[in-house]
Amino acid sequence: SPVQYFSDICIPFYTFLFYPAMAKEQPKKKIIRKLKSKFRLVIMNDQTLEEKMSMVLTPLNFFVVTGLITITLITCTIYIIAFTPLREYIPGYADVHMKRNMINLTLKADTLDTKTSATDLYLENIKRIINGEMVDSVAQKLETEPVRFDTMRTPPRSAADSLLRNMIEAQDKYDLIASPGKGSTSGIANFFFFTPLKGTVTSRFDPAEKHYGIDIVAKANEVIKSTLDGTVITSTWTYENGYVIALQHSNNLMSVYKHNSALLKREGAYVKAGEVIAIIGNSGENSTGPHLHFELWHNGSALNPLDYMNF
Repeated sequence: SPVQYFSDICIPFYTFLFYPAMAKEQPKKKIIRKLKSKFRLVIMNDQTLEEKMSMVLTPLNFFVVTGLITITLITCTIYIIAFTPLREYIPGYADVHMKRNMINLTLKADTLDTKTSATDLYLENIKRIINGEMVDSVAQKLETEPVRFDTMRTPPRSAADSLLRNMIEAQDKYDLIASPGKGSTSGIANFFFFTPLKGTVTSRFDPAEKHYGIDIVAKANEVIKSTLDGTVITSTWTYENGYVIALQHSNNLMSVYKHNSALLKREGAYVKAGEVIAIIGNSGENSTGPHLHFELWHNGSALNPLDYMNF
């Protein structure tokens, strides 16, 4: 019959065509159904079995909440490491500014060491100037450097000449004020002094007030020149006198230039008369304005520069 034919032929054929697709969809629906299945989490008192708290959870909600918490923790950790100082406490993570700070500290230490050495040399030179030993000390300090000493060389002396010089120097050893009548400046009487700076003399030579030089005022940025050929024995900075440069000349004569704004020669340099050695300035605690404090010393005695040159 037709019914029997449909039952025997069509139904098996329909099942053959559509059953595999239905069989494939069932595992997916099963997984989704499990993810959406609801579970109740109950917290109970173990002794009284009293229900304290309960909540309904699904596996899908649990995975979503866990993922969001994990992403939040990772984001917070990255932010703390990248943008907060707490990263310095992580082992092996160095401060980005540490290297720069170390370089700056090293440079400051080197600068302090250099200035300390220069200050020690300055004080030693002043002590030897007072004792009349400046020429020999400078030769010992600079004997290892390629410096010219042409203007500092003197011809051999006889025994009588050396004895006479020692006697005269011993008489004036502790006299800071040189007097033309003593004959202590006879060795430089024929020197031609180059004026270091053209300007107005505002403070004159006054040993009674311990002012062993003169103050010359000039325009800003004026250059200061060497008064004679010589060797730079001091080129440094001091708290009281600012930038100071001193030159050793022949016949145990020394010139000192104080309160400069810049020094253009280093210790040990050989300069000619009239050569630029510094720039006028207002450095140092004792300075009250842009000027040059200029001193001349001969055999440890202060000379009045106005006796030898016109400003």
